[in-house]
Amino acid sequence: MGKSKKILILATNYGTWGEELQAPWDILKKAGHKLTLATPLGKKPLPLMVSVNPNFVDPIINFKVNPPDVCKRIKELTDGSEWSKPITYKAANMKKFDAVVLTGGLGAMIDMCNNYNVHKLIKDAIKQNKLVGALCYAVTALVFCRRKDGKSVIYGKKVAAHP
Repeated sequence: MGKSKKILILATNYGTWGEELQAPWDILKKAGHKLTLATPLGKKPLPLMVSVNPNFVDPIINFKVNPPDVCKRIKELTDGSEWSKPITYKAANMKKFDAVVLTGGLGAMIDMCNNYNVHKLIKDAIKQNKLVGALCYAVTALVFCRRKDGKSVIYGKKVAAHP
């Protein structure tokens, strides 16, 4: 395993898509990285109920999209202490981290998309040549985060994102 990194994980307080926080959390933790969770209110993130329902059938693809084992793991995380004491976006400082990951869910459109503190973290990460990752709806924070010339921080880059 390579050198452990300090990674800031951003989530919304209300409207996180369960697996879009759980999967990167568990994968990065298993890889040996030190994780810090941040939410706008500094409170435990609450996944959308539909995202933790193993019987939910996505109406577009007519398929159950929430595996029971994933739903069980998300319940462990929401009921346990791992996510119980996040810092606020405002309290986070990219100088303390090697990367930032913005997790998805509908709440990202409210809590991250046009949030000054999130944009500052993104711009600081870019300025410090650190990795910035975003899942699903959290990509909107990258779209609306502007460089000094007024263009998006992802202008001219190839992006695979939720339409």
